[in-house]
Amino acid sequence: MNIILRCFAISVMVSYLLILSSCCTKSTGKIPASLTDLTREIQSGKRLVAHASWWGFDPDNSTKILQAAIDSGVRKLIVNNTGRPWVVDKIQLASDQEIVFERGVVIQAKRGSFKGKADSLFTASLKKNITLNGYGAEFRMWRQDYDDPGQYEHAEWRHTLSIRSCSNVCVYGLILAESGGDGIYLGVARRGITNKDIHIKDVTCIDNYRQGVSVISAENLLMENCILKNTAGTAPMAGIDFEPNMPDEKLVNCVMRNCVSENNKGGAYEFYLKQLTAATTPISVRLENCRSVGCRSAVGISTGDEVGTTAVNGVMEFVNCTFKGSEGTGIAVRGKPAEGCKIHFKNCKLLNCLAGKPDQSPIQISSAPSGADNMGGLTFANCRIIDPVARMPLAYMDMNGDRQLVDITGRLTVECNGQTKVYTLDKKQIDAWFPAQAEIKSVLPFELKGIQWQPLVRETKSDTINSCMVRQRERAGFLLWAESGREVKFVIRVEPVGKGHKTPAKVRIITPSGKETTLAEAVPGQDTSYTFNAVETGAHRLVCEPGSNTARISSSTRQVCAFSETGSMHLLSTMGEFFFYVPAGVKEFVVKVAGDSPGELVKAMLVNPDGSVVEEKDNIGTAHRFHVTRSDTSKGASWSIRFAKPSQAVLEDFYVNLRGIPPVLAGTRETLLIPVK
Repeated sequence: MNIILRCFAISVMVSYLLILSSCCTKSTGKIPASLTDLTREIQSGKRLVAHASWWGFDPDNSTKILQAAIDSGVRKLIVNNTGRPWVVDKIQLASDQEIVFERGVVIQAKRGSFKGKADSLFTASLKKNITLNGYGAEFRMWRQDYDDPGQYEHAEWRHTLSIRSCSNVCVYGLILAESGGDGIYLGVARRGITNKDIHIKDVTCIDNYRQGVSVISAENLLMENCILKNTAGTAPMAGIDFEPNMPDEKLVNCVMRNCVSENNKGGAYEFYLKQLTAATTPISVRLENCRSVGCRSAVGISTGDEVGTTAVNGVMEFVNCTFKGSEGTGIAVRGKPAEGCKIHFKNCKLLNCLAGKPDQSPIQISSAPSGADNMGGLTFANCRIIDPVARMPLAYMDMNGDRQLVDITGRLTVECNGQTKVYTLDKKQIDAWFPAQAEIKSVLPFELKGIQWQPLVRETKSDTINSCMVRQRERAGFLLWAESGREVKFVIRVEPVGKGHKTPAKVRIITPSGKETTLAEAVPGQDTSYTFNAVETGAHRLVCEPGSNTARISSSTRQVCAFSETGSMHLLSTMGEFFFYVPAGVKEFVVKVAGDSPGELVKAMLVNPDGSVVEEKDNIGTAHRFHVTRSDTSKGASWSIRFAKPSQAVLEDFYVNLRGIPPVLAGTRETLLIPVK
């Protein structure tokens, strides 16, 4: 031990002497007589250290001054404490530079600036070797101003520090506050280039508008001793949110150590991984000795729900973490198939979560309304739940209707009102908690391979205006009938949802033979008209990508239906009667309907070919299965499903999944397209 301490002392002394020597020979030295002399000394390598104030200081606007100091290329730039804030507009960082912000320095966003929706205080794009060292220094913006529609167009990207497609970046000791987006944003400036080798230490992100930190793409990210608190303004409002936008983005070797997420309006640690797929580089994320205190939820994890296609692989680990006092769920895992990425909680504690909601459980697992794989793939090794409410420690909500919970292992110790109970998690325990799942009979999706389509009703009036008023969200698919040599017209209506992005929606059309053509984008908030001359006869597939908005076909000169290759459709506020076809030979089928949350429910009625209501279900939250077994399968027939407002809650997001039958919904029987071999 003495040898180690002696070596450490020698190392510190040598480092100090080297730094002192460097400062004496190539640091501040004599203040240059002019900026010309300063520039010459920096370019020649004679001067490695400079003070930003040598370029000047303007208490009203130092943007050009600070930018010029950064652009000088000096190896080490000291932003000195002038006694007043450095008021600046947008600043671009440079490669191969360390910036030291002296204790007490405040970099203050210029009020009334940052009108661009993605204007950030500091931005580094495609840069390398940057260090921001600011113990006792602050970056501050004007969060409340950006939230005022009288002053600013709504946006969520006015970040304090935006790092995009950079490498070897260190951020130490800073306070990042009051942004119009995130405290720190780790994004992508050029497709395929991830942030790499990022070290964030002793940083506090406080009072930011969207997140404390957003991680879009990162490899070798280490966050240590960081505090993420008081996020509020626009969703998700998390302490930190890992949320890639594209399948080729990465979350590789991302480590958080000794971090605290506190008092955020959203979740403490959110992982929204639905954009990642089986083709994505497997994720590797680890949280060690991290805490959450008083957030809406502690840990939220969502992935794609199809093994081999949408479900990402890899490992997520939470080790020695404590999740305390969350208003909602302690741990929520949504739509994660058992064969997807593995999630391990080791020696973690959940303290007093969901205290005001005794009907819910501290750990909640749910299936997604779409998908076909069983949920699970989680380990809770030596984890403890300290709970003042006697209830099940773990709940499973099957939003899909026939997905089982499997591969849940480990040991949970529950302490409640002086009583301690230990659960060994295995198939036996899970089946005991959820006996109904073993009784569910699954119906497979309709086989689409080799299928062509034709109208149920061949002859229609030439002046008939068809429509498909199913409001589809995220990805809207349609089948549009066309005959070779005939002109076809249709109109797509993209409708914004809440404060959702008003980004134009991509639209493409695929002919029956598979030829794909990109069409003009559909503009949100208005009708976008399209015309084409068909060169093939058959059902053309239309795909519109409205994102968080919705898309529908408001009019068409030929038959048109909503269509989903997976059988699942994400709908919004859709009411009325919609028709589907049950082919000859189909003995049983299922129409699954699910709400989106306890506050977003739906009422549904299944109607047979005679127009009689077979079954009605109000206030659907967890998936309800309309399961039909037909006695006569000699003929095909058109059935329908009716959607209406629930007697409780609101009708907003809900899901429909057609199993065993063609995944098609039409506004009328006359517009139905039916399968033929």
